[in-house]
Amino acid sequence: MSAPGRRALAAGVALAATWPTFARAEAAPSLDIADMTWPEVRDAVAAGKRTVIVPSGGLEQNGAHMILGKHDHIVRHAARRIAEELGDALTVPVLPFAPQGRFDPPEGHLRFPGTIGVTEDAFAGMLDGIARSLRGSGFRLICFIGDHGGSQRPQATVASRLTAEWRRQGVRVVAVDRYYTSIAEQDAWLKQQGETDATIGTHAGIEDTSELMSVHPAGVRLSRLPAGAEALAATGATGDPSRASVARGEALLAMRIAAAVAQIRAARGG
Repeated sequence: MSAPGRRALAAGVALAATWPTFARAEAAPSLDIADMTWPEVRDAVAAGKRTVIVPSGGLEQNGAHMILGKHDHIVRHAARRIAEELGDALTVPVLPFAPQGRFDPPEGHLRFPGTIGVTEDAFAGMLDGIARSLRGSGFRLICFIGDHGGSQRPQATVASRLTAEWRRQGVRVVAVDRYYTSIAEQDAWLKQQGETDATIGTHAGIEDTSELMSVHPAGVRLSRLPAGAEALAATGATGDPSRASVARGEALLAMRIAAAVAQIRAARGG
């Protein structure tokens, strides 16, 4: 056999060896409509998957020890878990940008390089368009789930307005706020373990850091934590992130997921 022929044969054997992997990947089910073809979405809706989750995160500073995309990783994982728990829901890709406040002069997280914000009107407009698109696809319960505090108000406003507009069509839009407000339950749980408001923190502290550690450990760099509360605050974080753990993250996320599932089930009557 000639050299070109041997090379062609080797390439064919290599491709054949990978075929089972391709087949398995193609057969793997997904709950994210971005990983589905349009006939698959159509058929899923026809089969009863008429609830859809619209998760939003946010690209913002999270101290020197966590990546900017913290919210996106956490809410992507949570949305998938919520859909799995519901059993008849799909998800859409995470909206990565959220309202962050004033741009000029910059306030809040926008004072740190890398944070990207949008206006509340822009964020609300995105939600409106996404919801209208999903309604056109046949979904009847559209659930907004935001991992970022600045997303909560526009989510509630858009959900209320669209639900009123589509009432006669039997389509509801829900701002799943219990996913976010379950922070109070998380605080109480950590305090039972001996933590305090000072160690828990309010941003990039024990809760945020633990949750990211549990879903995307590569995004946490505890070795970069400065010593002392004042130095930590200068990086944009609070509390004592060094007390975070994967186990705590799993437990804390379970609370948020359970709260969201309960609210969605209540919204659809069971």
